[in-house]
Amino acid sequence: MKQVAVDDTEDVSLDLGNEEELALRKAKIRHPLATFFHLFFRIGAIVAYLFCDWFSKSFVTCFVTILLLLSFDFWSVKNVTGRLLVGLRWCNQIDEDGKSHWVFEAKKVSSNNSASTEVEARIFWLGLIICPMIWTIFFFSTLFSLKLKWLALVIAGISLQSANLYGYVHCKTGGQKNVGRAASRFLSQQLFQR
Repeated sequence: MKQVAVDDTEDVSLDLGNEEELALRKAKIRHPLATFFHLFFRIGAIVAYLFCDWFSKSFVTCFVTILLLLSFDFWSVKNVTGRLLVGLRWCNQIDEDGKSHWVFEAKKVSSNNSASTEVEARIFWLGLIICPMIWTIFFFSTLFSLKLKWLALVIAGISLQSANLYGYVHCKTGGQKNVGRAASRFLSQQLFQR
């Protein structure tokens, strides 16, 4: 029998911290309440728009209900779920001279327990991308079916949802000047990833 000599002097680096961080990132959902409300207001506004005539014959009641859901969605995504689910934030600040300054922030990646997971990030971006598309479809269907009284509501839905999408894509791309190309590249990566 022939024995093969094994080289026991080979250095192997063990990076134990990355395994823990990877396990945390692969966890299912770490912020279930934020994830729920990120989808609840968005889907609630769409469902209310589609089925509001079944529950109430009053146009004003439907209009106010849907507009409130859209407003709650805008506020919660901009101020809460963007921070918790993907670590991004955007805002508009007005200085003493009255000039408007847009601020786009991204949290530095750290290995603490408040980091978001891949599932949460995917839910966040899919909700942020798909819902403005749905409101755009509503815009054309409202326009072609000549239900012009709903047009203002649909435009409000497109505006609020697209503003959040624009702000977060700008945050993700680092506030680059040529956002159009970077945004299209980022959106295509998110949609066709895996």
